[in-house]
Amino acid sequence: MSDDLFPVRLRKLREARRINAKALGELCGLSKNMIGQYEKGEKMPSAKSLMALADFLDVSIDYLLGRDK
Repeated sequence: MSDDLFPVRLRKLREARRINAKALGELCGLSKNMIGQYEKGEKMPSAKSLMALADFLDVSIDYLLGRDK
């Protein structure tokens, strides 16, 4: 897993969908602050949060974590 790819990919996917951190958080059952911490690389999400983000963003968990191109 590449910890430095997760924040970059999360932000790019969110921005590609033209939604803000608050909206992404609400759609995935997370707070705006938590999304911000993920995007800054300050925290890594739990398995449950990763599943919610990957499902909403329509990518694999491996892609989010930098294990897949």
